[in-house]
Amino acid sequence: MNPRPPPRFVPYSLERFPDEAMRARSRAFHAEISGRRSVRHFSAEPVPLDVIDECIAAAGSAPSGANRQPWTFVVVTDPELKRRIREAAEAEERELYEHRISDEWREALEPLGTTWEKPFLETVPVLIALFRHVYDLEEGRKKTNYYTQESVGIALGFLIVALHRAGLATLTHTPSPMGFLGEVLGRPSNEKPYVLLPVGHPAPDCVVPDLRKKALDEIRVRR
Repeated sequence: MNPRPPPRFVPYSLERFPDEAMRARSRAFHAEISGRRSVRHFSAEPVPLDVIDECIAAAGSAPSGANRQPWTFVVVTDPELKRRIREAAEAEERELYEHRISDEWREALEPLGTTWEKPFLETVPVLIALFRHVYDLEEGRKKTNYYTQESVGIALGFLIVALHRAGLATLTHTPSPMGFLGEVLGRPSNEKPYVLLPVGHPAPDCVVPDLRKKALDEIRVRR
């Protein structure tokens, strides 16, 4: 097998802003992203799939270990597949809520009002299942991927922000365990489920918990 040629390097520059413009832009982004909330009550109203694709393309621009880009985004709109995913997710979630979680965990979840029932998995117009490539296959041989957890986590962050900017609500749903996703969606064994992301418009009667986020001084340390 012939080795790959070394990468070609190209010039790069980043638009610079005066200090006050930087402050204004950072404040504006903070204000916008602070309005994002995790949603569990979705409208069934369809959303444009080209918008979903554009947001996934943005996520695919995220940095990754050795530029391996170890991710697959599966967009699910088929009602039957959504039904199967809901049934499998609820089975795992019911087992989790009733038998696996500790009393401390249950107490932490209680104020959020979550249960094992996940009707939004069928109501929502789009589900995005994000898979992490543990390794890839190239000409029949395993090709190691690096920092896959971190890389896919960054891509997920890009995706959530892109969808929010497009005016779409999301929920980072991680039923445990998630092996059923690979089976239902026919993914190869080198791809492991990372997160299931319902995407759509909030229902007209949608409500969310009134949560407090930690203040800057509680999360930032200067040395």
